[in-house]
Amino acid sequence: MIAKSLLIPTTANLPFSSPKTLSFPQFRHPRLPFPNKAYSFTTQFLRKHFFPQCQNPSNPSPYLAEHLDDTREAISHFLVEFGITIEDSTSIASNCPQYAKMLIDSVKDLEEWNAWKSDEMEFDALGFKEKVLYMAKEKGDNGKVAFLESLGFTLSSAMNVARYLSTESLPALILKVKYIKEMFFSGSDDKGHIGRNARRMMMHLSIPIDDDLQQTLSLFEKIQARRGGLDRLGSSDATFRYFIESFPRTLLLQPDAHLKPMVEFFESLGVPKERMDSIFLLFPPVILYDIKVIKRKVLALEKVGAVDEDFGKMIFKYPWILSTSIQDNYKEILSFCDAEKVAKASIDKAIRSWPHLLGCSTSKLKVIVDHFGILGVKHKKVGHVIAKSPQLLLRKPEEFLQVVSFLKELGFDQESVGKILVRCPEIFATSAEKTLRKKVEFLTWMGVYGDHLCRTIKKYPELLVSDIERTLHPRMKYLMEVGVTKEEVGLMVGRFSPLLGYSIEEVLRPKYEFLVNTMGKGVKEVVEYPRYFSYSLEKKIKPRYWAVMRRNVECSLKEMLDKNDDDFAHHFIV
Repeated sequence: MIAKSLLIPTTANLPFSSPKTLSFPQFRHPRLPFPNKAYSFTTQFLRKHFFPQCQNPSNPSPYLAEHLDDTREAISHFLVEFGITIEDSTSIASNCPQYAKMLIDSVKDLEEWNAWKSDEMEFDALGFKEKVLYMAKEKGDNGKVAFLESLGFTLSSAMNVARYLSTESLPALILKVKYIKEMFFSGSDDKGHIGRNARRMMMHLSIPIDDDLQQTLSLFEKIQARRGGLDRLGSSDATFRYFIESFPRTLLLQPDAHLKPMVEFFESLGVPKERMDSIFLLFPPVILYDIKVIKRKVLALEKVGAVDEDFGKMIFKYPWILSTSIQDNYKEILSFCDAEKVAKASIDKAIRSWPHLLGCSTSKLKVIVDHFGILGVKHKKVGHVIAKSPQLLLRKPEEFLQVVSFLKELGFDQESVGKILVRCPEIFATSAEKTLRKKVEFLTWMGVYGDHLCRTIKKYPELLVSDIERTLHPRMKYLMEVGVTKEEVGLMVGRFSPLLGYSIEEVLRPKYEFLVNTMGKGVKEVVEYPRYFSYSLEKKIKPRYWAVMRRNVECSLKEMLDKNDDDFAHHFIV
């Protein structure tokens, strides 16, 4: 029978080393003969111990279950040696099951190896807890892997991150993690806004990006793939692990020397402390920046006039403004607006209100601006439109054209559509079907239709962006409660389009009560002259009413209020 020899490895390649760890016993490399045609004990041993074994975590092996409590106790004792509290060590030991299993498996493997060798070894004389402690020290990570797993990291991820932290002590690492969590996750209770903003920032990004933004997007993709998606971005439990996996060097930063000064700098820019989390979660690479680098980036924005008293608000809304690619694109946007003869003040106002514009390519901006031009809206008018409704520049062209087509279907010509765009650009940021059609149906139901509908919208296009349930219907209901019929409300709106734009408590009620209780007039007076509600009660209605009363003259609301001051004086005073 021909025999072959196989060299058995005696130690695993450990990813850590430390001068404090115990030396591992050195074994000889045995050469084991086995036949060609049969499996030997050696082959079975290798298959069992050096290849992955599938183990159901909810149904641990008897050996694992038997020694789990002792292992946790040994881990806790091991961690205390590094200077952390018993409470912390117990908590960590209770929440690192894969680390515990790794140690148990290592002990078991070494026991079986020694039994197979049949040599008397020093390791065999140790009790089980001492063996676990021995193996924990041999790993060389000084407790960091156990701590990281207790934070929610997988074992492999914890081992990978721990490689970056070889110079960090366990107590210092625990304090640093606590500080970073407070820094990132202890702000506003409404953490959902961070995820919503992340989606919005990604949605409107259409430029080449630098490495920092690429890393940020990769982090967002990891979180989006988990249960709850980006809505959990502001949650410590859901995000911290992925944040550290993507940016492990964060744990090397010193709180006093780096993190606290950075927070203070952002506060000096006007960022509220409770919104600091938005900056670091939406643009994590910034936490690794030297503060001098951030100051240079802010200074560059100051030179082009992008920094004012509202810069703090803009930076927590859109922290990507500190990235190189976004700052380069801002210069491109300014050049584009200059070519289109749009005032820089207008685009800056638009960006301060809607900083997501900074991620939009000029080629996309040009498509929308060209559609404005087709409607006769150019140059200064474009500046007026985007300053009032900057989100229009981020609309898809087909969505913008749907609104244009809808207005033309109502009977507006192209020139009139352009005038509506300048007067109320917010209309073009809505959905033709979900928003505008519902408003038109409501006005038609009130009795405003046909030519009256177009005339009403042309005079007061803001009706199309007024909320039906919270604005239009409650005001209509109030007028009906004081004696105006639904049809009469429709007539009033047809005569005076802004009628339903007035507040009940601030305008409609006080003016109606003065009309009835003081002037002694009936509700039909305002049906005939709804413009009555547009005049100031204190500056015009009351003074003119008292002037008419002193002359003991009877007149209608229109006769009293429709005249300018000279005509009124000529008819009722002189």
